[in-house]
Amino acid sequence: METEALEPLTDGSLLAAIDLGSNSFHLIIARVEHGEIRPVQALAEKVQLGAGLDGDYLSEEAIARGLDCLARFGQLLGSVEPERLRIVATHTLRVAHNRREFTLPAKALLGTAVDVVYGREEARLVYLGVAHSLADDAQSRLVIDIGGGSTELIVGERFEPQQLDSLQMGCVSYSREFFHDGAISPKRFNEAYNRARLEISYIRHQYHSALWVECVGSSGTLQAIEGILVQNKWSDSGINAAGLRKLEQKLLTFKDFDSIKLDGLSLPRRNVIVAGVALTRALFDVLGISHMRTSKGALREGVIYDLMGRLSHEDVRERTINALMQRYAVDETAASIVEKRARMLFSATRKAWSLSKADWELLHRASCTLDVGMAISHKHYNRHSAYLLQNADLPGFSQEEQEQLALLARFHRGKFDERQLSADSDGLRLLHLIILLRLAFLFKHVEQLEQLPDFSITTSQRSLELAFPEDWLAQHPLTAWEIEQEQKMLAKQDFNLQIR
Repeated sequence: METEALEPLTDGSLLAAIDLGSNSFHLIIARVEHGEIRPVQALAEKVQLGAGLDGDYLSEEAIARGLDCLARFGQLLGSVEPERLRIVATHTLRVAHNRREFTLPAKALLGTAVDVVYGREEARLVYLGVAHSLADDAQSRLVIDIGGGSTELIVGERFEPQQLDSLQMGCVSYSREFFHDGAISPKRFNEAYNRARLEISYIRHQYHSALWVECVGSSGTLQAIEGILVQNKWSDSGINAAGLRKLEQKLLTFKDFDSIKLDGLSLPRRNVIVAGVALTRALFDVLGISHMRTSKGALREGVIYDLMGRLSHEDVRERTINALMQRYAVDETAASIVEKRARMLFSATRKAWSLSKADWELLHRASCTLDVGMAISHKHYNRHSAYLLQNADLPGFSQEEQEQLALLARFHRGKFDERQLSADSDGLRLLHLIILLRLAFLFKHVEQLEQLPDFSITTSQRSLELAFPEDWLAQHPLTAWEIEQEQKMLAKQDFNLQIR
């Protein structure tokens, strides 16, 4: 089942990606040339968004720092169309309960929604960025990215990841937890190191050195460690275990972050380097790593290549939906009927309800996956579908996309309460999509037996009128009764469904 056709990307097209990391924000603008990307502009700022987390809430100061940074990035994005920019957020905004206080103003600033991605999706994008920066050989590699709030590990070959994990440990979060006042001591270092060893031990069997040929590091932290080792002649290139131990010993001679002076260490990195070395030592020791080379390819490059796919008929989300349908034995004929009717209803209401291409993509994918919960139980299968869509690993999807897919699946039938939607314009948009999906599902029973007749549709923000041929509803009493029940249900949501 295909979504709307896209115009192919031509050589010279500009694409952009913004990586909202827990430590740094990164912007890359790239030009498409012969199916590859050539960076034309790159910018990074050490925002330390993760340092603004107080429990599970982001401070006003951190939000302001982040938005100020995006305003500066915006000056460089005037030549990039909004649909060719993707903004991806990671650990800090994943865990922040008040993330919409940041993501909504960010969208207003740049004209593009912020995609908060789950850890494994972050890992997939990291691997995509790294793989495109390396030689296209067939050997298996371990890719590690130490971020501000999480660490991603991936084993893959060429451009295909085979094992993905995201661990809740990062250089900013560990600095706050184990070195909160900036003081350095062997005791504190060992506490951080041992906590990291414990976290890594849970997944060591999938990532041990026996399972890959080379190890590649991708992050500012690992590049900083390599730079220090090389400048101090503790390594010829990359990161080795012996050099890492020398760096640890040297760091422990300093009393606090402010007193650290090392060749190759930039001033902004002083606050996270100790935690970064503790994490790296733990990874080397638990996974049996003896040497790691670093790559400049990272999440932002992966986002660019993923965006290229979305704009060139290679959207990984379509592959994910098709695989999901096969895994849970979805009735493709029934799903196709719902999708076809949803497309017609969407086309008829799109202008009046200001719906976008992204809204159609969401409705299309929801139409295809409504029944995945049948694999668990027919009773309340819509609840099971919602659970699977929200909690399964769905490559290519952001956290919000999965939540919205789950919402549409949950409420495509039965009772629902608009209070479970946000009170802003986004909530009204989702209400509109839920109504379209409910009607498409309602008509499925008719279209499995006969063709639905042509009928007219008239809309306003809080109403929808369907006009059927004379006597058609009288000849279909079950459908007439279901529409009547739907009218009552929508009336409770302050929405008027009229039939004539």
